[in-house]
Amino acid sequence: MAPFETLYGRKCKTPLCWEEVGDRKLCGAELIQITTEKVRIIKDRMKVAQDKQKKYADIRRRPLEFCPGD
Repeated sequence: MAPFETLYGRKCKTPLCWEEVGDRKLCGAELIQITTEKVRIIKDRMKVAQDKQKKYADIRRRPLEFCPGD
């Protein structure tokens, strides 16, 4: 049994595979196309989140100043 299944009492569904029991199975090129599209969406969302974090960090960042003898 997987750790997730042990903790939550159900199987883990990844963003790439949201199928339920009894759903039709995808195969071949259709599965590759859907998976590629979902990976692209995830990358786009991660880029947006990283840009927001960088903008916030840049606002709060101060230049370092060193004095002689430090």
